[in-house]
Amino acid sequence: MHEAVLRIEGESACAEATRATETTIELWCNDHCDLLHVSGRAGANALEHLEELVGVQELLVEGNERLAMTETCLKDRETDTIESFLARHSCLLVPPLRYADGEKWCRILALDSANLTGLYRDLVDEFSVTVESKREIAAVPGDRPLLTPETAISDLSPRQQEALVTAHEMGYYRIPRETTTAEIAAEMDIDRRTLEEHLRRAENKLVDGMVAFYGGRTPV
Repeated sequence: MHEAVLRIEGESACAEATRATETTIELWCNDHCDLLHVSGRAGANALEHLEELVGVQELLVEGNERLAMTETCLKDRETDTIESFLARHSCLLVPPLRYADGEKWCRILALDSANLTGLYRDLVDEFSVTVESKREIAAVPGDRPLLTPETAISDLSPRQQEALVTAHEMGYYRIPRETTTAEIAAEMDIDRRTLEEHLRRAENKLVDGMVAFYGGRTPV
């Protein structure tokens, strides 16, 4: 079995709701409604944008996290769905769809790598597509479901990714440390406390995801 994670730019309500923000949206599509997990300080605005299209019948809010059940299915209002592409190449989309910074992240499985190649070639004719990762799955452990670090780890916001990468490149995680959060913040042209908040949130997501991946408790 083969797996690819693709980032796709295209017109969609969820992508537009996350564009130029630190909001991320995870979407589980059902035959009559959707389940949305919206994360980020601008999550209320993103969800309001989607509610105008499909309504919200149930909503749970905790801090910057929102879990919503829509009244109707977003797919009925979208023109950039990739289901027809998947069926054409015998590929399977593994939920949830993830949206961040105006892009849709799709985890796709296929029995033959040639199917993924054909799918990619068709998609790039219609969309801007980036292959985030690709690998062969040779075996599945019997004691836990199919997981990869990419799916076990919650998506980091673009700003959290930038903070983590910049900190790593500047030697923040070396022993001994080669830089300070003040120096990293200056490099990113943001306030030190904002930088530290980005790092804390990113590190928390990474630890939660890896504990789940290695058989620990599922992050809540």
